[in-house]
Amino acid sequence: MQAATLITPRLAEEAIYSRLTCLPIESLPLTQCVGGTLRENVYAERDAPPFDRVSMDGMAVDSEALRRGQRRFHIQGVQAAGAPATKLKNADHAIEVMTGAILPIGCDNVIPIEQVDVADLIATLNTEVVNTPYHNIHRRGADSRQGQLLLESGTLLRAPEVAVAASAGMARVRVSSQPAIMVVSTGDELIEPGDPIAEFQVRRSNAYAVSATFRRRGFSRVGTDHVLDDERLLRERLSLHLTTHEVVVLSGGVSMGKFDLVPKALMQLGVHQVFHNVAQRPGRPMWFGIGPQGQSVFGLPGNPVSTLVCLIRYVIPAIAEAMGTKRAATERLALAAPVTFKHALAYFLPVTIEHDEWGRPWANPRPPNGSGDFLSLAGTDGFVELPPGPNTYAKGFVANVYRW
Repeated sequence: MQAATLITPRLAEEAIYSRLTCLPIESLPLTQCVGGTLRENVYAERDAPPFDRVSMDGMAVDSEALRRGQRRFHIQGVQAAGAPATKLKNADHAIEVMTGAILPIGCDNVIPIEQVDVADLIATLNTEVVNTPYHNIHRRGADSRQGQLLLESGTLLRAPEVAVAASAGMARVRVSSQPAIMVVSTGDELIEPGDPIAEFQVRRSNAYAVSATFRRRGFSRVGTDHVLDDERLLRERLSLHLTTHEVVVLSGGVSMGKFDLVPKALMQLGVHQVFHNVAQRPGRPMWFGIGPQGQSVFGLPGNPVSTLVCLIRYVIPAIAEAMGTKRAATERLALAAPVTFKHALAYFLPVTIEHDEWGRPWANPRPPNGSGDFLSLAGTDGFVELPPGPNTYAKGFVANVYRW
């Protein structure tokens, strides 16, 4: 098959996205939502701050007294955070205030405590102070107003977003349910780590890399299985996994060899093939289909580098799309060295991301010794996607970056 007849990575991505089934929505306690995708808008419960808020420890005074040149104040009390506002008796007095406290009534300037000497309940200014209205005060509503949209549906909930939802008084939020994901490796040659191994066998490593990728991104409903090169057994195990999982990711068995049984088994189980083979290196034999109940099925090539780049380039973004996550802008970086590529295929090139003396990031090429050389991926940060060759891409050529 000629490269010109293959689907391109961009078209493969679009074909996947257009056939995804949106994952269901569930309501979860806020403590369980980190890494989830918000599926409702979040609005401000109150103004933020909800009151004129003291922004540093000090003495709250009436700025009119400062304007008159007053430098000594009687300390009438303390305004602590979490306590109702007290009222200033008159402009000759000051109220000691704590960071986060509500501004006392009658005060509009907070003098930092280090600019004040305190003795016998008298506060004396020891230096010139700034006298502008509401100095060192975070005004009510400066950040947002009651009812203002704070978070949109589709937002990925990281620590800052969880804090915003908490500030809006939301003990629970509606998020996308995590998909049940089954990672299936195939092949008679694969042996589990720790088990006895013959010289003609290799360790089962792809499934561990795929599972680690999912778990690192917060997915917890991830299972693994290994199936030998037996058509009947493969069909039976895939039938089971398709009934219990929304996403099935296979590693191996999708090329053109005698024991590449995955596409046939999937089609016998009613999985509709969307595409098979993509104009890319590594990962050309990639397969994608949709199951009878809308399951997403990804058949990734078995060579380890191919498996991992296809997982990052297609599978992870597809699950985010099915969860309703807003698409983030693709990161782009310049090559730190020239790269020559001779094939009429998109090139997924592993890189390390390094910074020069001016702090500018560069993608430093780290080409593996073929798609089976997963050892070379250790220490890399991801890969760049270069356009089809043949071509030499100069230092400074800007490409999309996908991080592991």
